[in-house]
Amino acid sequence: MPGSMPDEDAASPSSNSPSDQPAGPLDERIGWGSDVAAQMLRRLDIPYIALNPGASYRGFHDSLVNHLGNTKPQMLVCLHEEHAVAMAQGYAKATGQPMAVALHSNVGLMHGSMAIFNAWCDRQPMIILGATGPVDAASRRPWIDWVHTSQDQGALIRNFIKWDDQPGSVAAIPESMLRAWQQTATAPHGPVYVCLDADLQEQPLAEEPELPDPARYAPAVSTRPDAGAVTQAARLLISAERPVILFGRCRRTMGDWDCRVALAERLEARMLSDLKAGSMVPTDHRLHVGAPFNRISAEAKAALRDADVILSLGWIDLGGALRQAFDGEAIAAKIIHAGQDHHLHNGWGKEPGGLPPVDIHMAADPDAAAADLLAVLPEGNKTSRTSPEKPTPPEMDATGNVINMRHIADALKQATGDQPVTFACLARAWPADMLPHRHPLDYLGKDGGGGIGSGPGITIGAALALKDSGRLTVGVIGDGDCLMSMNALWTAAKYDIPALFVVANNLSYFNDELHQESIAKTRQRNVANRWIGQAIDNPTPDIATIAKAQGVDAFGPVTQVGELVRVLQEAAAIVKAGRPCLVDVHIDPHHGRAMTGSAARRSTAGGA
Repeated sequence: MPGSMPDEDAASPSSNSPSDQPAGPLDERIGWGSDVAAQMLRRLDIPYIALNPGASYRGFHDSLVNHLGNTKPQMLVCLHEEHAVAMAQGYAKATGQPMAVALHSNVGLMHGSMAIFNAWCDRQPMIILGATGPVDAASRRPWIDWVHTSQDQGALIRNFIKWDDQPGSVAAIPESMLRAWQQTATAPHGPVYVCLDADLQEQPLAEEPELPDPARYAPAVSTRPDAGAVTQAARLLISAERPVILFGRCRRTMGDWDCRVALAERLEARMLSDLKAGSMVPTDHRLHVGAPFNRISAEAKAALRDADVILSLGWIDLGGALRQAFDGEAIAAKIIHAGQDHHLHNGWGKEPGGLPPVDIHMAADPDAAAADLLAVLPEGNKTSRTSPEKPTPPEMDATGNVINMRHIADALKQATGDQPVTFACLARAWPADMLPHRHPLDYLGKDGGGGIGSGPGITIGAALALKDSGRLTVGVIGDGDCLMSMNALWTAAKYDIPALFVVANNLSYFNDELHQESIAKTRQRNVANRWIGQAIDNPTPDIATIAKAQGVDAFGPVTQVGELVRVLQEAAAIVKAGRPCLVDVHIDPHHGRAMTGSAARRSTAGGA
């Protein structure tokens, strides 16, 4: 999300462990091409660079260590390029600010491309520095430099980044990096990529270059809406009897949070929240309808169908939400939309969603639109609305051996007490009603592109940003998501990044089980076979042991409801002491529904 972290400051690079301290003295002279790139990162105030080492940027790596001393930015070594990018995404989600990533040649870029796609769909800023083997064929080593050199390396990801460049000289590097920083830090945000020719990195400099002052190349400020559009929108909202506000992708600052709430209260407008965007307004507010959702809930659908004016503030896939709510029927309500996302719609990806009918389009920053509307709306002309009726939560058996997500949420509440918690990610079926959003950092939203394996890295990146904030960073992740990126935990262990990973482990790619059940029903086939090709058992991976092998404290599998609070309290204490910890919890994905096939067998599996 754009904007800086509210109330807390982003973590500054911690001092390196003795094993990461370069032996002195440092060469502080800017003497090589790669020194210029390293110096630009420092001048741009980039605190960290996550990377998996590669020879294509060996010159740049040397500059980070022997020229900058591995500080400002500090290197964070990862065991896979996807983890490096996911960490940068998590950091940006928590702070609104970019950190850097280094990806090795074409192969590392292809490894990292899934995570780049997530960050693109999530509209998060980051500076990705890549490298290619020597563009000059005469400089290439036999075989390896040839396979690691591409004619247009940026083309691999150009459809899902905001901007890219490959500077042709050392003198061109500062401008390239300044423009990358401008682009990624200006809304709407997205990853940017600068590819550094290996020859340029290793080119000696005859004299030290004069480097530009980044202050003269600052990113653009948020775009404000057209005054005429604000006036039109205000007229509609003033006259509305049943307004609804959709709170989507907005800034994660306390000031903007307060402004959004004040706008809803001024209008006595129903509020709807999207799990994809994270916490944007208090979800236990008297005007908030139901719990935050990924797909339109019954309560949200009723509110939208009853509305006479709908205001969308950065809503993600407005067209899709309206289609779900109105089932293809004509929409009588007037629709106002504020957002800038259309600037990034390039035709390759379909992440913009359906094209919505919009009566007033404020092509501007959603929070700027909210502030401008609040400034012109009169006070006290709306009758207070009663709180929407909340559904009765299901009862939970606190003594049995069948754990569901509500048990995990309840145990986390007890284990963390009054300490503020940031959920960096949440697994499917999370009971959002049990832990209402009351702060912009309570929940950071979904991964953007639905790329499985993102949860561990995003959680680590968010925990890195929040490590000195007084908040406890928690990632509730599925077993498939966790197993795909288990070795991301090694980075958290190496750098003492305090994150709590709670694995909601149903021993299955369960979402796909439901898809297979749906297909079987449509075709009148046997739904009892839905688990085949989906189950993660026989053998069951020992996730806690795998986590311990990465240097992370771990517990599990937890199979008894009565054990949850104690184990999570112990885990939370470890994280509060500054270390990462994982808890593997075996859950029943059915929440009490009848089970068949492997699912039934798995539900009775023992082990504590």
